[in-house]
Amino acid sequence: MAIAWGVKRGVYSNEAGQGTGAHPAAAAEVSHPAKQGLVQAFSVYIDTLFVCSATAFMILFTGMYNTQAENGSYIVNNLGDVTPGPGYTQAAIDSVIPGFGAGFVAIALFFFAFTTIMAYYYIAETNIAYLMRNRNGKSAMFALKLIILAASFYGSVRTAELAWALGDAGLGIMVWLNVIAILILAKPALITLKDYEKQKKAGLDPVFNPKALGIKNADFWEREYTGDKENVS
Repeated sequence: MAIAWGVKRGVYSNEAGQGTGAHPAAAAEVSHPAKQGLVQAFSVYIDTLFVCSATAFMILFTGMYNTQAENGSYIVNNLGDVTPGPGYTQAAIDSVIPGFGAGFVAIALFFFAFTTIMAYYYIAETNIAYLMRNRNGKSAMFALKLIILAASFYGSVRTAELAWALGDAGLGIMVWLNVIAILILAKPALITLKDYEKQKKAGLDPVFNPKALGIKNADFWEREYTGDKENVS
């Protein structure tokens, strides 16, 4: 149960395997795609191994948690009927700095939620722009705005359990689809990484030439390599 809970929340933390991290990463202008890929890989450490582990240790060290058996009885009951989640973190901070935990975690959650909504809107808008690139997409963009607003309102008036359940279901579907896509596209990615490592070993600042590697549809780097635009690092 603990492992399942950790995996579900860990995936939310860093987006590894979801396919959503590729959208903001693709907006970065780098001379070789492996550079940004390594940055994205490092973000998994920052988000999950560092931030989430720090939160977990903070809760464990202060003893501000409950543990229940499968039958619902408490093995450890340090917080009474506090629901697992932000309440544990609030209690942990309050135990060290009284009166500070509740407000701090509430403000942090507000900004986390707000930035998450903005990020997912950007991802959805980017997808629509790509799908509608040869047509007028104003109606689709307007419909997206309405859907985002409706979903935000619905989530704010319903229970947290329902929100997590819907999120877990949607995320699970997305991850499975993305894992299939990763397996299909693994060969170009491995070729790209080997090319990056080869150039680094030669003491060069890696520059990506997709045509030389037999990789198609890398339009940005094809333009960069042929000199249609100024090279970027």
